[in-house]
Amino acid sequence: MTRSENANAKPLQRPRRTMVWIGLAAIALLIGWTALIGLGVLEGWSRRPLAPRGDASAFVAAAQARIEQGNVGNAAFVLLDDGRVVAEHFVSAGEPVDRDTLFQVASLSKWVTAWGVMRLADEGRIDLDAPISTYLRRWRLPDGAFDETQVTARRLLSHTAGLTDGLGYGGFAPGEPVQALEDSLTQASDASPDADGRVRVGAAPGEAFLYSGGGYALLQLVIEEVSGEPFNDYMQHAVLSPLGMTRSTFVLPEGATNVAQSFDEQGEEEVLNNFSVPAAASLYTSAADLTRFLQANVAGADGARPGRDVLASLTLEEMRRPHAYQYGAEIWGLGTILYAPNNAGGFVVGHDGANTPAINTSARIDPASGDGIVVLETGDTRLATDIAGEWVFWNTGSVDLFMAMADARRAFPILGVGWLVIFISTIVFCGFIAVRRRRRTSM
Repeated sequence: MTRSENANAKPLQRPRRTMVWIGLAAIALLIGWTALIGLGVLEGWSRRPLAPRGDASAFVAAAQARIEQGNVGNAAFVLLDDGRVVAEHFVSAGEPVDRDTLFQVASLSKWVTAWGVMRLADEGRIDLDAPISTYLRRWRLPDGAFDETQVTARRLLSHTAGLTDGLGYGGFAPGEPVQALEDSLTQASDASPDADGRVRVGAAPGEAFLYSGGGYALLQLVIEEVSGEPFNDYMQHAVLSPLGMTRSTFVLPEGATNVAQSFDEQGEEEVLNNFSVPAAASLYTSAADLTRFLQANVAGADGARPGRDVLASLTLEEMRRPHAYQYGAEIWGLGTILYAPNNAGGFVVGHDGANTPAINTSARIDPASGDGIVVLETGDTRLATDIAGEWVFWNTGSVDLFMAMADARRAFPILGVGWLVIFISTIVFCGFIAVRRRRRTSM
């Protein structure tokens, strides 16, 4: 290369280097903007507490106003402070609702079912880490590409067993035959929309969180196989009765009274369906009984131990330990959701429930403080979850799992606008550099 050719090459190399630096800067800006929006969602920068922190009366008033304004059906609300009930509120568009009214609580059922499974483990009747097939005679997981011996009760409880059914159950209308449990495991005829509905190992067990109602169908079968009793009979004497949940049942008896009507979002009354898998979707319980259940998660004022001798205290701690993760976040224990850090080294825990046409329920407690909330309602698809999420934020300053997911959806357009601005700015700047380069080379 001659001296003049070398001199021409250097000006050509400088713009290329500039373009590379511009590209790297754009990537850094995209990453930084995404991280900023994500941090804002996780920290609740766009949110204010429903009431001043520490002011329980103000929170109760705000929550009651939200219930009165946002619900066209039934609602029951209970607030606990240090394990004690400090407020109750009930609303009904039809028959009166009180603290003993039974609500069908949808997937909140899973948390109570998990206590039944863990009691079998405490008694040494099942091993949480043994292949679930050890306990099954009436039905078997179908053969597939993944090792079914890695499907354990621990992984079923935490939705990490690799089951890809995606269930959600819709249930069966009164008077309609209810599908047998074994048939439902093979192919649920009441599968929620877009669910596969087949309980099978479609992913590697232990590697990812995959929400599975079918996993709780399997756990219901395990309880029946090991106990030798119908699921509801076992749950009555093993969990519900010892905890004083005397109104609660997984199978509503004919002629039951004081049962909350189901309403859709237009305020029209709907029927309450029956289920093949009540363990996953059909506990009937009251605000009073769920309050007792929350209180059983912490020590009682009279010195009663956490677990109330149904479960050992160490078992409760194990249920609240992280067992499932999503995007690096600790989201699930054994049968319980880990909503948010509680500022005491643990989590606010509990479970929500939702089903068609508009059932929404939530029960949550901070085991470190004994503070808790129960919201049961029909007529709105989000009201219970939203109020319980507001309580978590008000009580701990942390954005809960479901609130963060909702905020992330709302923040996505802002994220997209930022990406677009960075992209357009990069194109414009690169164009400006290219124009300057042409002008210099033409001189």
